[in-house]
Amino acid sequence: MKILVTGAAGFIGAATALRLLERGDEVVGLDNLNDYYDPALKQARLERLHPHRGFRFVRGDLADRQGMSDLFQREKLERVVHLGAQAGVRYSLTHPHSYIDSNVVGTLNVLEGCRHHGIEHLVYASSSSVYGASGRLPYSEHEPAAHPVSLYAATKRANELMAHSYSSLFGLPTTGLRFFTVYGPWGRPDMALFLFTRAILEGRPIELFNQGHHRRDFTYIDDIVEGMVRVLDQIPRGSARFDPLQPDPAVSSAPFRLFNIGSNRPIELSRYVTLLEQYLGRTAEKRLLPMQAGDMAETFADVEELIAAVHYQPSTPIEEGVQRFVAWYRSFYGL
Repeated sequence: MKILVTGAAGFIGAATALRLLERGDEVVGLDNLNDYYDPALKQARLERLHPHRGFRFVRGDLADRQGMSDLFQREKLERVVHLGAQAGVRYSLTHPHSYIDSNVVGTLNVLEGCRHHGIEHLVYASSSSVYGASGRLPYSEHEPAAHPVSLYAATKRANELMAHSYSSLFGLPTTGLRFFTVYGPWGRPDMALFLFTRAILEGRPIELFNQGHHRRDFTYIDDIVEGMVRVLDQIPRGSARFDPLQPDPAVSSAPFRLFNIGSNRPIELSRYVTLLEQYLGRTAEKRLLPMQAGDMAETFADVEELIAAVHYQPSTPIEEGVQRFVAWYRSFYGL
């Protein structure tokens, strides 16, 4: 198939594009290569994709309405994996407009491209952050995600609602995946594993919010990509079990689905740090801080729906995943 992957220079985007190329798909990768974090890392991810004959990179911005329209018109795509977004909960506290431009306007441009060019299936990234203030664990797609506690989360919930409207109005098949704390080699420098590793190796203290009692459903990158590719291959149909008198947020009479995609094994942040110390051979200096605005104390994914739909089985234990990341980090930075 010919597939557009937005955010192709990003952590999950590059890993997904690589997997699609390796199985023989043609991939058009879109990214604006912004400086939210080190563009050199983004370029290095792209270097892994360029040797594949089926890959072509397009530098462009999701919020560029005409540019996105031209891209869809020119490329004659079959399916779309929409992973490009402005990421990060804490960054949204200080740079709110970039989230609206990229996550809301950008997603609208993707939806419009899909609508007007007969795209068979749009798979897009949502986030566990949409569950916000909900205290009911594990998080289920069948529960309302009505109380996001950050603008980032609100834009991701908006994406889900926008996708449903296009599925309902125009019959566009869409599937949203709520990612739960993805980690692994080639990861993002603004995420905990990367930040902690760098700080420990440089002899600087690491900051543990919520006094280090955060629990996260850490999910290894390979497990995420495996689940996402399986979802891409299964086009949703309208659900016969949808009841308009008791509407289920995860299904619809339209060709629309929502899935959690996580490990289903929450880990306390302190355990994460202990493993890092073990594999780095150094002890971390810890700075315990209070809960920060927009953060969630715990995430825990119910993934039964994804297992039932595509036989998703996350298999990478946290010990193995952290060890692989440390090995990659040392190699990539020549340590």
